Amino acid sequence: MKEEITEILDRLMTGELSEYYVKNEDFMEFREVLVKRNDFKHFRGIGQRGGDVLYQYLKEPRS
Repeated sequence: MKEEITEILDRLMTGELSEYYVKNEDFMEFREVLVKRNDFKHFRGIGQRGGDVLYQYLKEPRS
């Protein structure tokens, strides 16, 4: 699963994906991979109803 998550994050980074929807039950595993990335601050997670998160990649890192 970690390889899949890394691939998804890479696809967000390159612009192949504009956004990615993460279900509540997958959030912790997804986040575990995300926070280890050097470009972690470029990802924005937008909380959805029910605990799901919509991730986007930003050109400028968030503060």
